[in-house]
Amino acid sequence: MNFMFVVESLLLGVGLAMDAFSVSLANGMHEQKMKKGKMLGVAGTFAFFQGLMPLIGWICVHTVLQHFKAFEGFIPWIALILLSFIGIKMIVDGVRHKEGEEKAGVGIAALLVQGVATSIDALSVGFTIAEYGIWLALLSVLIIAAVTFGICLGGIVMGKTFGTKLSNKATIFGGVILVAIGIEIFITGLIG
Repeated sequence: MNFMFVVESLLLGVGLAMDAFSVSLANGMHEQKMKKGKMLGVAGTFAFFQGLMPLIGWICVHTVLQHFKAFEGFIPWIALILLSFIGIKMIVDGVRHKEGEEKAGVGIAALLVQGVATSIDALSVGFTIAEYGIWLALLSVLIIAAVTFGICLGGIVMGKTFGTKLSNKATIFGGVILVAIGIEIFITGLIG
């Protein structure tokens, strides 16, 4: 392990965390009264999936590469469908929400879908860390997960702050963010 390994892992973490950051921001806007424990759980969920997916990609490179290649074309579609579904639901909830009425928080099922949807493109990062042995690969994904955790926690705090100021519009805006992220992942996956 050297300095460049750490820098590369940190940069991978930042790059991979951007979608999860945006979704965390949207979640904070949607649930402005989110408790600290739930904030840690939300950030932890994104960190878990952002670390897990590159590890799965690494395992695929070392075991079943031909099967992963066949699946790779579906990644943009899966992200688009999952994030659009959640985003449209948030937009509809924001439009239907009456002023002064308490909004439902982000549920565990929605959070798991968000975690998978924002991290599924990270499977391909397994290719970039393929030359690492198992211990370096594990260390790299732990760094990626830690960076994601910090960035997502910041996103939730920012979302709660802005969401309080934006009131009902925050849920609609958060839904638009999710749909936009899904479209961005889809377009990038098709042309990239």
